Amino acid sequence: MNEDILKGKWLQIKGKLKNWWGKLTDDDLEQIDGSYEKLIGKIQERYGHNRELAEKICNAKLAS
Repeated sequence: MNEDILKGKWLQIKGKLKNWWGKLTDDDLEQIDGSYEKLIGKIQERYGHNRELAEKICNAKLAS
């Protein structure tokens, strides 16, 4: 997903992210604040995925 689109839809997507990625905290989401790079980093941190897997899963979920 394009970072500009993520930023623009951040408020809508935040709720979905909490459902998809239950280990992400409200503080995590505030820190991410629509940044794709920060989102991928937090997914890696919380779930122990490598970057490639985190991006693949995240892109698939955000595309749906």
